[in-house]
Amino acid sequence: MPKVLVLRFSSIGDIVLTTPVVRNLKQQLSGAEVHYCTKSQFRILFEDNPYIDKVFYLDKSLNNLIEELKRENYDYVIDLHNNLRTSIIKWRLGKKSFTFDKLNFKKWLLVNLKVDVLPPVHIVDRYMSTVKKLGITNDAKGLDYFVPSKDIVNLQNYGLEPDKYIAFAIGAQHATKRLPLHKLVEACSLQNMPLILLGGKEDKTMGDSVAEACKDLPFSVINLSGQLSLNQSASFLQQSKFVISHDTGLMHIASAFKKEIYSIWGNTVPQFGMYPYQTKYHVLENNSINCRPCSKIGYKNCPKGHFKCMNELNLKYGFEEIKKQENPVSRAFPN
Repeated sequence: MPKVLVLRFSSIGDIVLTTPVVRNLKQQLSGAEVHYCTKSQFRILFEDNPYIDKVFYLDKSLNNLIEELKRENYDYVIDLHNNLRTSIIKWRLGKKSFTFDKLNFKKWLLVNLKVDVLPPVHIVDRYMSTVKKLGITNDAKGLDYFVPSKDIVNLQNYGLEPDKYIAFAIGAQHATKRLPLHKLVEACSLQNMPLILLGGKEDKTMGDSVAEACKDLPFSVINLSGQLSLNQSASFLQQSKFVISHDTGLMHIASAFKKEIYSIWGNTVPQFGMYPYQTKYHVLENNSINCRPCSKIGYKNCPKGHFKCMNELNLKYGFEEIKKQENPVSRAFPN
């Protein structure tokens, strides 16, 4: 019975994007025992995943973690992070390993020289290529996210019904991935049904400001940022009509539920390969400026000071015009 270790330390979205690898390893590698190694702060992502047999967590001591992993005597190590720590783990374990290609130089060319030589391939499919030599193929079932029954939200408590509200993920790890306040308010005003604002504790103040600015709209805008667990936020995504999201983890969780997604892009671009996977989606981005992408991740502030990628984003077209089209072009890049 082969024993496989998958390495990915962060973040929420990146870990969700690795779930097809885990599922296909478990289902296609006969009798496989699949283990996963990540950080303890992401424990919630693994609690109900039926394809993972055991999880190890990196806390303070890398050496102690490696000693734990050595005792498992793995047959294969699948490195989907490819950084210094995972390199040390692979070297110390001394087992046959397969490593994800991050394409860092090609990303550098796009960010710094605006030369796009990145392959038009989603990062999930690049993750899957890492296990190709083991005979593992993509089952095309998309991403996985499992909401425990205890965390399924009762919408009646919020005066809502399934498929009759919009989930709006207003947060993102970096400020240059997020719409500023006035654009968040504009995005809400262009809708025609109740909205639930989702995000972390750091997004609560912004969410309160958006809800206050939208109080006179003919539908409710409820801010739940910072008030829910990740699983509860996922439950709101799962029961929504459609999802609006920045380039962030909740967008990928929404993809796992096959939700229609309006994905909003600031300083990053879909060409990096992390657009919604195997679900209907629409890209809202400002292609009239030549400074995007300015980073493959993001910044606290716009490097040029104008933040035109978000401040001048045409949300009216993105929402109103797309919805008017009978058959809108919803996949700007192939999966």
